[in-house]
Amino acid sequence: MASGATPHFQNSMGVASIEIGAREFMCIGAKPPFDHPHVFLDMGGASEIICPYCSTLYRHNGKLAHDAALPADAAWHDKAA
Repeated sequence: MASGATPHFQNSMGVASIEIGAREFMCIGAKPPFDHPHVFLDMGGASEIICPYCSTLYRHNGKLAHDAALPADAAWHDKAA
């Protein structure tokens, strides 16, 4: 498995929606150890998608880098990788 190829996002802050630069990504729910199963989500041609585990609404923002988010804390970068 290629490390860092798919951006990961989390919602420990409990915000209603998160803007992200990616259309294909993993939602981990909250920061470990409170994360849910890591779910691969693909927006396809849509501009938003809801995680089926944590109900976070993710909205695509083409102005953001592939692995960036608003709020910025939503972007998860595993320190061990």
